[in-house]
Order: sequence, then C-alpha cells, then structure tokens
Amino acid sequence: MRINFDFGDLEAFLAVSELNSFQRAADQLNISQSALSRRIQKLEEVLGVTLIERTTRTMKLTLAARGFRIRAQAMLDEAAEALRALGDETAVYDRQRNAIVTVAAIPTATHNILPSIIKDFSARGHGARIRVLDLFANDVAEAVAQGEADFGISFIGAQEPELTFRTLMDDDFVLVMTRDDPLCRYSRIRWADVDERRFIAPWKGSGNRMLIDNALAHSRKTLNWTYEVRHSSTALGLVAAGVGVTALPASAIPQGEHHPVMSRPLIEPGISRAIGTLRRTRSRLSPAAELFYGILVERWSNDAGNGEA
Repeated sequence: MRINFDFGDLEAFLAVSELNSFQRAADQLNISQSALSRRIQKLEEVLGVTLIERTTRTMKLTLAARGFRIRAQAMLDEAAEALRALGDETAVYDRQRNAIVTVAAIPTATHNILPSIIKDFSARGHGARIRVLDLFANDVAEAVAQGEADFGISFIGAQEPELTFRTLMDDDFVLVMTRDDPLCRYSRIRWADVDERRFIAPWKGSGNRMLIDNALAHSRKTLNWTYEVRHSSTALGLVAAGVGVTALPASAIPQGEHHPVMSRPLIEPGISRAIGTLRRTRSRLSPAAELFYGILVERWSNDAGNGEA
C-alpha cells in the first residue's frame, strides 16, 4: 500500500474518535469542519475502509476504525519521539514516559486486581501511561481482537484462533447477603434454598448470567428472579440496602469486617469461572506493555500459590 496520508490526517481521525464529535474535533484542531471532513475522507480512501459512519444526528466508529485507532496513536507517538531524539539526550526517558499501555478488563479486575498491579508497575520506575477500558467480558475480547487494547483480563476464553487465553485463577460463585440474613448461619447454601422473591439476578446479556444459566440448566434447575441489574456494583448496593440477595463471583465481593455484606459458597450446582488474560496470538507487546503484563502474571501466580487469589 502506498502511504499517502500525513500526520494531520491521523490527528484529525484521533480527535474525532476521542471527542465523538466533528464540531468539537474541528474546534480543538482549529480548522473548519469541512477541512476536517476532507482529512477523514482522504484517510478512508487511502486505507480503503470506512472509518466513521455518519447520519444527520449521530456518528460512530466502525470496527475498522476501532482497530486502527491504537495504531494511529502509536504512529504519532513514534514520530514525535523520533523528532525529539534528534537533539534531546532525554529521548529515552521521554519515550518511556509517553508510552501507553492499554488494558481491557472486566469490572472485577478494575476494582480488585489492576490497582495493585499499576502501583507495582509505577514503583519499578516505569513512567508509561496506563489506559484502562472497563468492559463486559465479550467486549474485552473484542477490544483485544480489534487492537484497541494491548491485552485483556476476562473470564471468557479465546473463541477465535487469533486470541490466546491464559488462565490465572478460578473464581467460585457465592451468595451475597447482609450480615444479619438468616442464611448466614449456613456454611454453604444450595441454589434450591435461595428465596426467588429476594433474588437479584445479573443482567441476561452478561457473562456471569450466562455461566449461571448454563450451570442450572445442566442441573435441570431454572433461575427465577425478582430483580435484574446490569452491574455487580448495583447488585451489591441493593443487597447492602436489604432489598435481597445475589449471586456473584467471590472476587467481586468487598473485603473487610465493616462492609455490610458477606457471602457463602453456592452449591448444587457449584459454579466457577476461570479468570485469565487475553492476548493476540501473533502480535508482540510493546516493551512497556510486556513489563506490565509480566508483573500481572507474576503477582497473580504468587497469590494463587499462596492461596490468596
């Protein structure tokens, strides 16, 4: 392919993709909307794909655009660093400081796993910026496959050959309730003993719900519920308020004696999910992303070996 676009075209595309608005992007770049549109059109013609779908009221990035976005940013970053290297002895430091590691992760990982990894990464002296995409499991896989993220943390394994899933820990489902709930007196709770009139179910389209439905179906049981929510944090809030009980992976449960909720293992059937990393099989990580990934695997492996995962 003949490269027939310039950095201005890439900047125009990135501005539109980040601001989700041609008007705001044009204002930020200090150019007219028509000039901005010409730059996007030029880029689309060179690449041979549609990057942005527009109607009179809305615009959205295509799948091709989402995959190209991280590469466009990388091209601009590399060019800027190359220019600095011509006359700046601190170019190596600048390169590290301006590197971006993008991680797509399920909410459990963003709340309970990534914070400690990010702190460890920074403590080792690396100045790369960290971008976290907090997504549902299916969206994590898509973000990695499309190149939006360097790697992902999820519980849905690789469904396509270009993705590799590495299991790091097993995450059992538990019943979550308030500390004064009568069910707390049991060390384990059967699904048959869960009061459906109080049950707060994960959203039908979520990965957690899929695991629950499949496990219960194999046991010839049916999940009935009174409440249904999209996010685990919402379910926890309802439980804490005394609305009902919910089933969540153990890793999603807040720790500490002062938290108003507690949990018990769910059995008959027992349900577990494997949490791990997703990477593109034939793609190499940048040095910064490889270091971050290595810390993640090292930390998780140690915790699993010590029984802390």
